[in-house]
Amino acid sequence: MSALPSRDAQLALMHQYVESESLRRHMYSVEAACRAYARVFGEDEDTYGAAGLLHDFDYERWPEEHPLRGAEMLREGGYPEPVIRAILAHYPDRTGVQPETRLERTLHACDEITGLVTAAALVRPSRSVADLEAKSVIKKMKDKQFAAGVDRDDVRRAAEELGVELGEHVQFVIEAMRGIAPELGMSTEV
Repeated sequence: MSALPSRDAQLALMHQYVESESLRRHMYSVEAACRAYARVFGEDEDTYGAAGLLHDFDYERWPEEHPLRGAEMLREGGYPEPVIRAILAHYPDRTGVQPETRLERTLHACDEITGLVTAAALVRPSRSVADLEAKSVIKKMKDKQFAAGVDRDDVRRAAEELGVELGEHVQFVIEAMRGIAPELGMSTEV
């Protein structure tokens, strides 16, 4: 397997291609959730983190080719194939790559739910994940107008494929995001 470039190199790549602060924060959120799952699963945290951090780095410039263009660029940059395949598997409708490995299922499960968690946090008086609980996010999921771009069926299916009950998954992701709240532009205070 190819050596994984440093997180600093990954951040430089991401910042080179992603200008949107909200997209950067989404990618940080997914990275944090993937890293947290890697710790629980006894997997390599840096590999899981790289997949989370870089999964959308090509989206702003090439939305119609995402994540195919990014995967090609990462392959040319010597990134390990498991990271590239996980990135391809987070968007199976476009790539045809279904999430099969634990890493692939983790990235797929953490991607959409972080958007829903962020949206739920930002409508709270605290505008933070500090006081957010899974039951609030799950209640918001029932409102199809709330964070309308998030595919609820995909969120449920991805958690199931990861082997985690939806409420536990949502709470786990919230807690991972709490650990990086300042990077997400959120307070750590209630």
